[in-house]
Amino acid sequence: MSGETFRATLRRAFGLQNRRVAVLPGRLDHIPFTSAILGNDRQLTIYLPAGYDENGDSRYPVLYMHDGQNLFEPHRAFIPGQHWHLAEAADAAIGERTAGPTIIVGMDNAGAARIDEYTPTRDPKMPAGGRADDHARMIVKEIKPMIDGLYRTLPDRANTGVGGSSLGGLVSLHLGLKHPQVFGRVAALSPSVWWHDRAILREVDECPPEMRPRIWVDIGGREGPEAMNGARALRDRLRERGWNDENFRYHEDRRGDHSERSWAARARMMLEFLFPTR
Repeated sequence: MSGETFRATLRRAFGLQNRRVAVLPGRLDHIPFTSAILGNDRQLTIYLPAGYDENGDSRYPVLYMHDGQNLFEPHRAFIPGQHWHLAEAADAAIGERTAGPTIIVGMDNAGAARIDEYTPTRDPKMPAGGRADDHARMIVKEIKPMIDGLYRTLPDRANTGVGGSSLGGLVSLHLGLKHPQVFGRVAALSPSVWWHDRAILREVDECPPEMRPRIWVDIGGREGPEAMNGARALRDRLRERGWNDENFRYHEDRRGDHSERSWAARARMMLEFLFPTR
């Protein structure tokens, strides 16, 4: 995809085509963070929506996003220049009132530890994985209390989401299904449903019906049959277990591939579904 074509795609995704829209930008904070639970370091990048500093009495829902390096800043992305443009997507959705003002916490991955932290089981075929529960404890017991203490958040489950793509989508599903009392909203973009013979489907079966989180799932048509079939199997299992149009959205992007560019093009839709305007 050429640079100009990609910019046109983003303009369509952000709803900016064919007209000029005055959008006030949010701002980014950066916090270095060391986890006592996991014994490693990472940076947190916090997006604060426009008006946060001026509206001192307002409190905001929070979306915790994985692979924070790839979300906001082109120079920090795994492939330099290819990031989610997530701040721009949030600015546009919030500015046009198609999504509510939301704090977004980008949590960097821990490099070589990513595959272990982002997978709920150890897959003997890899062999790797299985530290998602420790990763969950880091977020629930270390990162979330810190964010709730530093910023004006709405800390309840209804106003707390978690999201990511690929393995980040997989671990986000795990967090929402295993800790629905904490995370009431989940974004799984191109989730790695294939991991360990689709073990995540069993977690769908175990989620208490009264605690179903609101879930966004998507997939790109150019990601290959294994990815597509896995996403459809997840869709079908969620629907079988009681998720409906009120708390579940599934989207197939016919031209999407497994890349930051494709996830950038779907970011605004994800935000609008998870955090609709009140």
